[in-house]
Amino acid sequence: MEITQIERVGIPNAPAPADPKNKGSKEVNSPDKPNLDFQIVGLGGSAGSLEGFEIFFQHLPPATGMAYVVVPHLDPTQKGMMTEIIRRYTSLPVLEIKDGLKVEPDHVYVVPSNKETALERSHFKLVSPEQPNGQRMPIDFFFQSLAVNRREHAIGVVLSGMGADGTLGLKMIMENFGMVMVQDPDTARFDAMPRNAITSEFVDHILPVDQMPEKLLAYANMPPIKGKHLVEAHKSTQMLQKIFTLIRNKTGHDFSLYKRNTIFRRIERRMNSHQILQFSEYVRFLQEDPQEVEALFKELLIGVTKFFRDAEAFSLLEEKYLPEVVQTKKDGDYLRAWVAGCSTGEEAYTVAMLLQEAMDKAGLHLKIQVFATDIDPEAIERARAACYLDNITADVSPERLRRFFNKVDNHYHVKKELREMVVFAVHNLNRDAPFTKLDLLTCRNLLIYLSAELQKKLFPVFHYSLNPNGLLFLGSSETLSGFPDMFTTLDTKWKISRRAETTVPLMRLAEFPFTFTSFETVKPHPEPPTAIKKETNMGTVVQRMMLQHFAPAALIINPKGDIFYIHGRTGKYLEPAQGQANLNVFDMAREGLTFELNNLVSRAAVLKEPVKADNLQVKTDHGLQYVKLSVTPLQEPAQLKDLLMVAFEDMPPPKPRKNRKETAEEASKKDERIAELEKELLYTKQRLQTTIEEMNSSLEELKSTNEELQSANEELQSTNEESMTNKEEMQSLNEELMTINLQFQTKAEELTNSNNDMKNLLDSTEIATIFLDNNLNIKNFTPQATQIFNLIRADVGRSITHIASNLRYQNIADDVREVLDRLRSKEVHLQTADGQQWYSMRVLPYRTADNFIDGAVVTFTNITNFKNLEASVAATSLYAANIIDVIQQPLVVLDGQLRVECASNAFAQTFQLIPEQLKGQWLYHLGNGQWDIPVLRELMDRVLLEGIEAKDEVWEHEFPVLGYRRIILNTRRVEQTESKPFKILLAMEVFER
Repeated sequence: MEITQIERVGIPNAPAPADPKNKGSKEVNSPDKPNLDFQIVGLGGSAGSLEGFEIFFQHLPPATGMAYVVVPHLDPTQKGMMTEIIRRYTSLPVLEIKDGLKVEPDHVYVVPSNKETALERSHFKLVSPEQPNGQRMPIDFFFQSLAVNRREHAIGVVLSGMGADGTLGLKMIMENFGMVMVQDPDTARFDAMPRNAITSEFVDHILPVDQMPEKLLAYANMPPIKGKHLVEAHKSTQMLQKIFTLIRNKTGHDFSLYKRNTIFRRIERRMNSHQILQFSEYVRFLQEDPQEVEALFKELLIGVTKFFRDAEAFSLLEEKYLPEVVQTKKDGDYLRAWVAGCSTGEEAYTVAMLLQEAMDKAGLHLKIQVFATDIDPEAIERARAACYLDNITADVSPERLRRFFNKVDNHYHVKKELREMVVFAVHNLNRDAPFTKLDLLTCRNLLIYLSAELQKKLFPVFHYSLNPNGLLFLGSSETLSGFPDMFTTLDTKWKISRRAETTVPLMRLAEFPFTFTSFETVKPHPEPPTAIKKETNMGTVVQRMMLQHFAPAALIINPKGDIFYIHGRTGKYLEPAQGQANLNVFDMAREGLTFELNNLVSRAAVLKEPVKADNLQVKTDHGLQYVKLSVTPLQEPAQLKDLLMVAFEDMPPPKPRKNRKETAEEASKKDERIAELEKELLYTKQRLQTTIEEMNSSLEELKSTNEELQSANEELQSTNEESMTNKEEMQSLNEELMTINLQFQTKAEELTNSNNDMKNLLDSTEIATIFLDNNLNIKNFTPQATQIFNLIRADVGRSITHIASNLRYQNIADDVREVLDRLRSKEVHLQTADGQQWYSMRVLPYRTADNFIDGAVVTFTNITNFKNLEASVAATSLYAANIIDVIQQPLVVLDGQLRVECASNAFAQTFQLIPEQLKGQWLYHLGNGQWDIPVLRELMDRVLLEGIEAKDEVWEHEFPVLGYRRIILNTRRVEQTESKPFKILLAMEVFER
């Protein structure tokens, strides 16, 4: 943007605060005049900011004269504990904000979690959030309100956090001459918020949190600069001219036509930032530090903008005025708009979105062109990038976000269809030719920072640029006063106007310095005198009186006849022309003067010498008047160079000459000749006047055509610049494609390595594997599979049913179909046809990375050794069982739970038990509980728990069925492998009484 834009947030009609007072002076404030002398510090933070708040208040002295407002990101559904936490680290009063609470110095205020907080005349105002949780920007909301209401007494601090909340608010604070600090990202637990704030370039200090209180106190205790040094500098423009020269030499831009008050306020803010008191000292600082010149230039170009800024104004434009403009178009027509001072492009894309939506509602197919210009090249580059932080969700509706933006990570990128409607270009309103044939021209909150003289030059240019009935959209603080004939006001609040059907005088357009040079020196305009000095020179008074009484009536004009100054009474020679009022002497000259006046002015302008004509007959209200007309070119003083002075002097009627008496015939012939000559002269005058008017008209048309060609050339330059930008974007895209190609190459190498690794892995496992598709066709197989199936590489793609195998099992295809139908794995043990090998065949579904079934995997694991071992174990078990049966003494094999695994026939016969029912029974349940003997329990507990083996243990027992028995018992604990528990052998000798 070309100069700062003020964003009215919270309280749009808040009055500007008074100048700061000295620290030592105190003023008793009335209820209607709140104390605005102390600074208010807004502390914003999100994730990880609690630690920053603690450190800040630990290092903060108890009495600073400032108020502190903590704005955290909290869950609105939970009760916040921030107030209690901060009280632990400061002796200042800590309060949670209530609606209507007054702000007082040396207090800490905490924003509640479920409300948005604003300032209204030194009182807090709580409002319900409009955005849902997750899209709220409470820091931006408070910072913007703080900036508007406290201006230079506002201080914004951004601490650790995720996202971009606070960035827009910092812009507002700096734009209103406040001070901004950001936590050093290297010290923040989450650095997204600090880095986004730093990227915006609206930051005075980047510090660790523990150093912030010291910097705050130094800033607050700095004496006011608005003293004699700044006043002296304001009276004399010498120092300011040096600054203008430094900026012009550094950037090529001239700020001499910007409002002095704004320039001084910006310089004052930079001096406060560097703690410089003398204006001349700051000029020397600029001369020694070119980076500070660049920083001051950026300060003068602060562009606080956002999407749909002043939503009510854009809503009015969308619903009422843009549809009227669109309805005047036909399919295929151009719909053109110019956004002057577009800053980083938000407003340009806003206008493009509204135009697209208006076209869609009207059902038309128009060619939309939005020209977006700004004086700042860096802002234009950011606008062309069309990439914005996710905090735009607070201003752009979800529907527009979905239609016009693509979200990538934490940024929103403008879609190509909208991006191609907007042409961005670096453009200086004070110097470059305007765009023409516009349907909408927006120039919001820019003109208020330009001098009145420059504004008077711009409004005719705006009128010239717009189509008939085109719309002019200004900022809420700007006005069209002085140009009621050019624009018709449609909305006074939001400054929306329509181009009026009138002709702008060429003299107004001619004053505007359209040029294609890179820079044109604009002489600074001297300050108006503060007082009118009384004239004490008698000679000056006498000269004035003599001019009034004896000097003839005169005009100061330019060669085109435009009047700049009138002396004396000229009503006898001039009269207002019909139609639109103007001050052109050729249009106002009375009958009899027009021809000679035009002739004399043209001769004097070309010959550069005085010319005159006598005895001109002028038709006045009281008859004919003879006049002497003289035109004198002026070369000095310098202010009047190239102008002309036109003087009118009355003359007496010429006396008739005394000649001899003429005959009637001679008199008649003479009268006829005179009448003929007068008629011819009148005809010649009329033809000459017509020729002169046609020439002037041609000159005007030529000038208009030239200006249109200049505008078209400027548009072509902008389009060429946009094409160069597209070329750069294509080159950048090509570089990205090359990068992606390299990444693909790297991925291909990684894939090759992975395939090699997988091949070696499958080969090392020695597991035969066959990969099948859903039609049972072979996709791949490992070399080990050739030992089972008669496979060669040429069999890839053939059905598995066509391949002969070395197995006795022929139902493999049915098993695969069953697995594909049920999506459950299946395992079968198979033997080769020669009976020498055994394989465990396992069939599993083949799942892709997207969990899509794309066939089956059949694996064959050689289990020949396992089968041989199994047969060996079975034979061994049979052998052991036969040995036990041969033994004539009672013998029982128990597991670790004292359950019977096997028993000899002698044991079953001795105790009259059924052999088939013994296995698995608990020792104490044998014979319907006959073996539940206390002595036996005690003995077996020692065997189990203590690991003691019984040798020749003698015990006696009366069995209910068998009667008395005397038993000699021996035990042996048999340890097995780790996966199987131990076993206990019970061998006994049984004696009857």
